[in-house]
Amino acid sequence: MKRFVIIAIGILILFSCNNNTTKQPGVPISTSDSVKNKTTTFFPVSSFIKGQMITLDSLPVTPLQLTTIDGKTDSAWLQKDKLRPLLLPFITPVISENNLIKYFAETKFKDQTLNAVTFTYDPINTIPDSISLRHWDVYVNPETGNVIKVYIVKESREGNQDLVQQLTWKTDQMAKITTILHATDGSMKLIKEVTFIWDFRDVQIN
Repeated sequence: MKRFVIIAIGILILFSCNNNTTKQPGVPISTSDSVKNKTTTFFPVSSFIKGQMITLDSLPVTPLQLTTIDGKTDSAWLQKDKLRPLLLPFITPVISENNLIKYFAETKFKDQTLNAVTFTYDPINTIPDSISLRHWDVYVNPETGNVIKVYIVKESREGNQDLVQQLTWKTDQMAKITTILHATDGSMKLIKEVTFIWDFRDVQIN
């Protein structure tokens, strides 16, 4: 799985580096320099997260869960078999090489601040009601070709309000699920933020 991911990302980076938006070393490429493409393949995000979950299951660690509600944070050690069900909603629908190409377009750019090549995916036009995905990003280390972070946004309808869930996955370190409520008056309220940490070396919560 890890070898597959590295190879897939390597192909994406090679395509990106051949693009005319590539700058000289040390000169950042801003989002205004980004290029939106109707690509024939997407990075298989769902397979990557599944692989990460398998790797976590094999580690002799117990993740730490931090739950923040109304500014108050509680912590507890979480059994790994309790974590998987919380993450499964973010691999449905499956983001694979070619299943969502008709609905989303890829934008890629280099961000020197993050030292990453960022692949961003946004809707092309109206998305069917059956698809709850709204946006996702893949951050790749340009030197190693490894995935640094994945960010996914999903939206669902709860009565007359929209419920937004965001997943931030930092490779081999942690995952964070943020739940936000969009009211009919346009206001937004942070309902809950749950962070799971299984590698505390150099981990940053934000």
